[in-house]
Amino acid sequence: MLEYLSSFDPLILGVLGSLCAGLMTTVGAAPVLAGKIPNERSRDALLGFAAGVMLAASFFSLIVPSLEISEKAYGEGAIPAGIAVVGILLGAGAVALLNKMLPHEHFFQGREGPQSVSLRRVWLFIIAITIHNFPEGLAVGVGFGSGDVSQGLPLAIGIGLQNAPEGLAVAVALMGEGYSKQRAFTIAALTGLVEPVGGLIGAGAVSFSEPLLPWGLVFAAGAMLYVISHEIIPETHRRGFQNEATTGLLIGLVLMLFLDVWLG
Repeated sequence: MLEYLSSFDPLILGVLGSLCAGLMTTVGAAPVLAGKIPNERSRDALLGFAAGVMLAASFFSLIVPSLEISEKAYGEGAIPAGIAVVGILLGAGAVALLNKMLPHEHFFQGREGPQSVSLRRVWLFIIAITIHNFPEGLAVGVGFGSGDVSQGLPLAIGIGLQNAPEGLAVAVALMGEGYSKQRAFTIAALTGLVEPVGGLIGAGAVSFSEPLLPWGLVFAAGAMLYVISHEIIPETHRRGFQNEATTGLLIGLVLMLFLDVWLG
């Protein structure tokens, strides 16, 4: 399969890989249509799983490959480490800046960013989810844009796996705000479509400028690490199910580690 995928253009793979990962939000949201909604304990465990997948992907599929590429280009020493440090901080800072500049509303943390009474509440939710999902698509795009399918495929699978519980969480939260099952499912499904946009940008940037590849990898990692710390982990700990969330995180982390070693 890796040989077959390697025959495709890296830009196309970046878009298709991030699209497939994004569509997993639809799969995750599907149970609400049947009225099968997991309890809060299970939802926190699933979100913890998502955080674990993202955490492992950030290090094993993004930061470590970036260091290896930088060492081949610049040799061992301070330069590869400096690229990693600066890139991670830039990625986290970019998402933090979006959080500050764009009006949005988290499901449980309330409104952030500039006050905007003119925006309907549902659009504030959608902006928040867009800020969350974009770095994931960016990471998949950068992974495939490198031209190494074995680097992009584990990312696409891992991000797709963690998108399923996120899609469920979004749909359940919207139903809690009074939306119908059909509308909650539709909105949750649509939130994943921002990921191919991130995938296109990430794959395009590194495909046309090879020196940007190590920077792109750690930038995407920093963006995801910010989302993990700022949103997912605090959300999984707010209802008293920290043990379940931590168990889910560990399972997600070791599963992503296994996928990365197996497929990489």
